[in-house]
Amino acid sequence: MKTLKILVVVTFVIAVSAFALDKVTVNKVDKGYAIGDIATDFKLKNVDDAFVSLADYKEAKGYIVIFTCNHCPYSVAYEDRIIELDKSFKARGYPVIAINPNNPKAYPGDSFDNMKVRSKSKGFTFPYLFDDGQKVYPLYGATKTPHVYVLEKTPEGNIVRYIGAIDNNYKDASSVTEKYVENAVNALLEGKKVPVEITKAIGCSIKA
Repeated sequence: MKTLKILVVVTFVIAVSAFALDKVTVNKVDKGYAIGDIATDFKLKNVDDAFVSLADYKEAKGYIVIFTCNHCPYSVAYEDRIIELDKSFKARGYPVIAINPNNPKAYPGDSFDNMKVRSKSKGFTFPYLFDDGQKVYPLYGATKTPHVYVLEKTPEGNIVRYIGAIDNNYKDASSVTEKYVENAVNALLEGKKVPVEITKAIGCSIKA
């Protein structure tokens, strides 16, 4: 009887420890990347039905990873500016990689088929990837659309150098006074420290 009680206590302690460890792990993932972290690669389906990963860009110096979607008015307001970022920096080694993190069951307008339509109608010059199963955005810690992560490609891996908004005025591109992403990439291209590393992403919440 005494042995049985001991076994029960030991089993309970192991179970509690496992739960605590699992909770710590989940919280770590929920927090996402911080400046200086190395971002793991991913392989997601593009609107052309091909799978795309960061490793595909052999000549890249880094990446402008943007979590965005079809329906969010903030994302829509930034589409032309995202296209311009890609046109400005892709040839210089920093292509835009756009990812739709939303669950289409929660918001059908963000389905993969609708992504294809949106990409074609807007003339996206960059891959527009579907985070099927919503596995990538929690790793990054993205919470909004749009939410930007500028990565620098190094021998150690893809280091996170900037997190946040594209600029400081989503309503009016002509009234922007701080171009956070543009300034970050220009600094990296010049071998300098990113002037502003973190800003608050303004947009719609990601639909789980």
